[in-house]
Order: sequence, then structure tokens, then C-alpha cells
Amino acid sequence: MKVSHRRALRGMTLALALSPCAFHAGPAVADKVSADKVSEFYSGKRLTFLVGFSPGSAFDVYGRAVSRHFSKFVPGKPDILIQNMPGAGGISSAAYLYNIAPKDGTMIGVFSRSTPMEPLLGNSSVKFDPTRFTWIGSAGREVSVCVANATAGIQSWDDVTKREFVVGASSLSADTGVFATVLKNAFGAKMRIVTGYPGGNEITQAMENREIDGRCGWSWSAIESSRPSWVKEGTIKVLLQLGLEPSAKLKDVPLVMDLAKTDRERQILKLVFARQDFAWPFAAPPDVPADRAQALRQAFLATLADPEFLTEAARLSLDVSSPTSGEKLDVLIKDIYASPPEVIEQVKAVMNAK
Repeated sequence: MKVSHRRALRGMTLALALSPCAFHAGPAVADKVSADKVSEFYSGKRLTFLVGFSPGSAFDVYGRAVSRHFSKFVPGKPDILIQNMPGAGGISSAAYLYNIAPKDGTMIGVFSRSTPMEPLLGNSSVKFDPTRFTWIGSAGREVSVCVANATAGIQSWDDVTKREFVVGASSLSADTGVFATVLKNAFGAKMRIVTGYPGGNEITQAMENREIDGRCGWSWSAIESSRPSWVKEGTIKVLLQLGLEPSAKLKDVPLVMDLAKTDRERQILKLVFARQDFAWPFAAPPDVPADRAQALRQAFLATLADPEFLTEAARLSLDVSSPTSGEKLDVLIKDIYASPPEVIEQVKAVMNAK
């Protein structure tokens, strides 16, 4: 009887081990334990959104809109606090996030799309490594454009390579300056860049006053929300899309990537315009525990798909139609930073040549 009993027990054990449920019980239990740990951590805590710009700026509006719906998708439903830390175009807040902020998943930074490119392109004052941030995601993929006043006589991108085109820029380091400089130096665009405008609103006003012919580096979503009549009435001519991928809304407008004739030119343009995929980036400090990082990434994408958030985004004229996951941003930034040194040096030369 004892032998039979032992054999029966062994048979039952083997049957359980081979049952389909047995194969899935381990991971399912592990996932639940992980979720419970994340929920326990965030319960009763405060999650801070650190915005690298002043209240009312575009990045602040995006950050606040996301923050108002984010908590309900984070296990434990933490309280949300918005903290503004303007300075150096978002670089100050990124440095704080990297070097000082707690690395436990209780702070998320919102900073400029150009910030991740600063160390790569030679800003020696930057004290952070973008490849080590815990990227949470981007609220959208941005496509900027070059536009000309209809009265300027510029009808197409081909015209810009043949006659002077006066464009406005905040500075040579802002998108409006960088993009115009690259197009001028890499493709022979006959652009005269007028700098010193405080921001995009002032550049737009200068176009209205016919002080300048146009601008390069104007978000298409911003045009749609702030000057929709200019498009419908033909007040401006859209000459070129500036991004890695084209917008479905601009099917007849050439893409800057298509101007490249060699692999080297494509590599240069990718480094310059990759920031458009970062559009509205959200990131946490390095070394956030993996389960919390994953929970924050999932919460971000869930927020961007939330009907209540989408209703608010539409009311605020925010383009959130093509969010980018944290995983994709992480791959993109690592790929960019793995660019050959000679390509990086060529980009610097193109951006800095007078």
C-alpha cells in the first residue's frame, strides 16, 4: 500500500506539472506580485511632473494636460503635482532630473525636444547622459514645416534654392535657426536668417507685417490651431516638411529626408531632425526600478488613449494623434548616439557654418 500510495502521489505531481495551467501560473503570479508591489509603493505618495518651462508654455500645457489624467492609470493612484523649473530651454530641469531627483519613480520630467541632442552636438555645459534617462514616452510625433508668405513670390522648395528667402528665427540654436541653417548649408537654400525674435508669436507677427518672407521650423499642429485661415485662404505656401516621416495631412509637400542623395546625407538629416520624433518628451531619472518604469510607461500610453484626456486635448488644440512609447524613444536615442563620429562632426559643421 505504501508503494502504491507513493506511486499515486508521483503520478498526481507529474500530471499537475504537465497541465497547461501549470505553465502559466508562474508568470501570472509573478505579474500580480509585481503589480501589487508597484501599487503598494505609489499608494499615498506624490508623483511630480517637473516641467522645464514657464506656466502657459506649450510644453507646460502638454505636461499639465497629461498630468490631470495620469494618476488613474498608475497602480496605487498617487497624487500628482506640477512643478515648473524654467531655464536654458529645458536643460536645467533635465540636469536636475538626471543628477538630483529621486530615482524611485516619483518624478517625471517634461522638457524640450532638442534637449536630448545637446550633449551629442557639443554642448559641453550639459551634465546628463540622455541614453540613461528612463524614457516614458512622447505625446506626439511632430512635423514642422518651412512656409512662405504667398506675397513673397516663393511657390516651391525649388524656388528657395534659386532666390533669396528671408526667414525669422529666435536664435541660431533654436529650431527656427537650426533648421534654416542646416537647409542653407547642406542644400544651398538661399536663406537669409534674421534672428532676435523672442519666440514663435513674434516671428508670426513679423510675417504678417511682411518684415520677413517666412520661417522654417513651424509646427504644423501649431499652424492648424493658431492660423487655420492662413492655410484655407492660401496666405502661406507650405514648402517643405521637416521630420523623419511625412504627415498624412501634407501629402503634396516634399519631405526633407527626400532631399538626401547619399547615405551620409541621410545620416546627417536623421541627427538633425530626430528631435521631431521626441516632440513632447516625458522621462524619469536613470535607474528607476524596472517594474515602476514599466507601470509609468503603460500609464502614459493609457492616458493618451483615454477618452476624457482626448476630449481635453481637442479643446486645447493639442495634437496627440501619434504618441510614441518610451521603449521606442529609448531605442531611437541609443541609435542616434551610436552614430559614427565623422557624421556627428559633419552635423556640427553644417549647423555652425556661417
